[in-house]
Amino acid sequence: MTIRSAQRHRRSSTTITASRARTRRTAAIFITPFGLLFVCFYVLPICYAVYRSLFVTTRQGAFGRATESFAGLANYSRALQDSAFLDSIGRVLLFGIVQVPLMLGLALVFALLLDSATLRLKRFVGISLFVPYAVPAVIGVIMWGFLYTPGLSPVVSLLESAHLPADFLGPDMVLWSVANIVTWTYTGYNVIILYSALQAIDSSVYEAARMDGASALQVARHIKVPILRPAIVLTALFSIIGTLQLFTEPQVLAGISPSVTSTFTPTMMAFSQASGNNYAYAATLSVILALAAGILSFGLLKVTQRRSQS
Repeated sequence: MTIRSAQRHRRSSTTITASRARTRRTAAIFITPFGLLFVCFYVLPICYAVYRSLFVTTRQGAFGRATESFAGLANYSRALQDSAFLDSIGRVLLFGIVQVPLMLGLALVFALLLDSATLRLKRFVGISLFVPYAVPAVIGVIMWGFLYTPGLSPVVSLLESAHLPADFLGPDMVLWSVANIVTWTYTGYNVIILYSALQAIDSSVYEAARMDGASALQVARHIKVPILRPAIVLTALFSIIGTLQLFTEPQVLAGISPSVTSTFTPTMMAFSQASGNNYAYAATLSVILALAAGILSFGLLKVTQRRSQS
């Protein structure tokens, strides 16, 4: 290697190093605002909740001064033996087992219909599916609450005149009334995710399948659905987390249905404890819910990865 070529090589290496340094600085500038917000409003609150869950509040007498003392895992032991909390966990698990597959199944069907060439008025159908998600959650629950309330709802009156079950706010049906509201609200949101994933598929794949004689149903079953698997897993993760965080719908219905108590869901129970100034126990319930969401999400990812590899 001559001296001149060595100098050119040295200058090129210096240029590449400077370019990489500028890239790192630029990336740091864009990442820093998000990192600060993430730490301040996500990491620190989680750490503080874990910290508060390790303490208990005690009082001397009914109106004595409140004092906090370190209790270790006593709050967690109490929560795992609390029948009200365990019942609320079982309730949302039953809710998720029934509601999540139903909602994602409907979302998949609607997404495939929107992507098909035979569906008319695609834009109108797409907007109609997404509008419920655009309605504020509280407003949507109030609307459905009107349809569930005896004496006000024409639907209830019609069912009662036909001698059919219509006690939507009773203890046996209120959970499924909430499931109906959640399905109505979030199906369109999941449709948008799945339909967007379908739009990313190369149209030549469909053309090749049609040339081989595949029908529209076969294309949907053997091509579209397998390609949509990552998007379906993503919507399932969102739905699992949302199920464990179920709060707005039952909280609003609690005002018109005595069957919805303050311990109807785990998040409602945590909110009730915090409202009663029992912040340590509320933090404990929140930490347990966060761990449950993480475990279920991780388990779902592992199961789907194994199936995709097999």
